[in-house]
Amino acid sequence: MTQTPMSPCPPLTDADWPAEIADLRTGFAGALNVYRTMAHHPALLRAWAPLRQHVVKDSALGPDRSEVVILRAAHRMGSAYEWAHHVSRARALGFSDARIAALRGMPSGEDGLIARAVDALFDQRHMPPALEADLAAAIGRTAVIDLIVTVGFYSVLGYLLMTYDTPIDAAVAQEMARAPLQADG
Repeated sequence: MTQTPMSPCPPLTDADWPAEIADLRTGFAGALNVYRTMAHHPALLRAWAPLRQHVVKDSALGPDRSEVVILRAAHRMGSAYEWAHHVSRARALGFSDARIAALRGMPSGEDGLIARAVDALFDQRHMPPALEADLAAAIGRTAVIDLIVTVGFYSVLGYLLMTYDTPIDAAVAQEMARAPLQADG
């Protein structure tokens, strides 16, 4: 039986946290394994912080649409970490398990329009003009641009997470074990 080798970039502990980004440890960066993994590259984590603020907190998409984008991107990438974390976040926003599970297929309404846009970015590497126009009419052009950036942002995180086999944070893993996603939720 072959054992999986230990990740060369496991999430850093507080004891191993780089001094040059000590100020980030008590904020978002110290709270999640994804950023504890990124902390192996302190300059990148410092540069990442302002973009993260916009994408995660200040996006024109708003929290609900952002979760739809992120969940669809996590599904398309196969990122178990992002999927689990954002199932938890979507539930906290009031999403039903059925709405969340639908994002693994092709949901209807605005969620479906957003899912088609995310799919176009993954499959075609751009959003076709007609789809972009439909999306802009529904959510606004600024939100369309934020959607594109959000897919890129979470793709980068997915690549990092999957390359370094970053473990799902304990609280989220416990939530998913206690309350697995129910399609009819």
